[in-house]
Amino acid sequence: MRVMVLGAGVIGTTSAYYLTKSGHEVEVVDRRSGPALETSFANAGGICPGFAGPWAAPGMPANILRWLFTRHAPLVLRPRLDPHQWRWLIRFLRNCSAERFARNKARMQRIAHYSKACLKELCEDTGIAFDHGTGGVLQLFRTEKEFAGAAKSTRVLAEFGVMHRVLDAKGVLAVEPALGAAAADFAGGLHLPDDETGDCHKFTVALAELLHRRGVVFKFNTSVKRLRLERGRIAGVITDRGTLHADAYIVAMGSAAVHVLRPLGLNLPIYPVKGYSVTMDVDANMAVPRSSVMDEHYKVMITRLGTRLRAAGIAELAGDDVSIRASGPATVLRSLRELFPQAALACKGGAPNAWAGLRPMTPDGPPYLGATGIANLYLNVGQGSNGWTQACGGAQVVTDIVCGRRPQIDVEGFGINR
Repeated sequence: MRVMVLGAGVIGTTSAYYLTKSGHEVEVVDRRSGPALETSFANAGGICPGFAGPWAAPGMPANILRWLFTRHAPLVLRPRLDPHQWRWLIRFLRNCSAERFARNKARMQRIAHYSKACLKELCEDTGIAFDHGTGGVLQLFRTEKEFAGAAKSTRVLAEFGVMHRVLDAKGVLAVEPALGAAAADFAGGLHLPDDETGDCHKFTVALAELLHRRGVVFKFNTSVKRLRLERGRIAGVITDRGTLHADAYIVAMGSAAVHVLRPLGLNLPIYPVKGYSVTMDVDANMAVPRSSVMDEHYKVMITRLGTRLRAAGIAELAGDDVSIRASGPATVLRSLRELFPQAALACKGGAPNAWAGLRPMTPDGPPYLGATGIANLYLNVGQGSNGWTQACGGAQVVTDIVCGRRPQIDVEGFGINR
């Protein structure tokens, strides 16, 4: 069967991998000049099943109100005359109950841990290199109040069988000695030793190159205008370079999927939530993390990627705008400066390699995977900030559904009618 994947980020490219492995003829279409040049380009680098969970959580509404009046806030709301933004926010707030959080957390944990296992198998099959690290992730709590909140996290982690350690300040330094030079105090930490790190862009580019050698066709610089619907099926993809045809189609376009799906009557509540990152080179003598530190205070993740260091965070709700506002990198750099001052000294000239990308967020957290009600159209969208973590598992699930196979995990809660 000929299958067309719309989108060449980590979600679309991993989908192409599993489809090809299942014997299909695959074509990937993307508006950019190469793979992983949008949301997958410079994300935080965490492959973190332990952290997988919805942003919509008890206490979040109060936090949002507080952050509205905070200069370096983890979340920034820029109100727009956009009904989609307000509908998404209302649905987000409705999902902040304890009951819905627990349900959505369970769904996201299910796909995240399965995805990590799939990534391991993919790496064994392909041997691709992407600055892969297995040193775990340290969640750092600066205040006693933040540290006390870790108790809730440990109960959830224990429930899902996730290995973890609660650390006092001395234990934090044992895991990440470079924090000994921090300009900020911290009360303790939560170490997730089984979480991993890696460069999502490097991974996706390497996988795309391998797939090209295996016969996958990539059509870059090709913008999808609309999907042509005839008799309950997709009859073609209208692009700026003509009409493309296949037997089945998978939409893996991140937040851009909303505009393509809406004319078909598929009004998915996916909103583009902008994140920022800065990336710099480091040397052997610089006091930087061995692996990855999640600064809970600013919600900034600082990750070692080979000979580079990346700091990423911020959730800015401002529509499809990908411009780099000074406030975004400023907050990320503030976290970096307070935790790893030596690394921050390399940033005196400003924000090194500053980047902004749009996370395709659902209001409840889980992605949309699988069938759409249109016979030959499938979804692999809405992973939000967990795209790198969930990529391989979601791609395998969607491939199984396209092939008429039963997925290896329970797919309850990933459909469009949840």
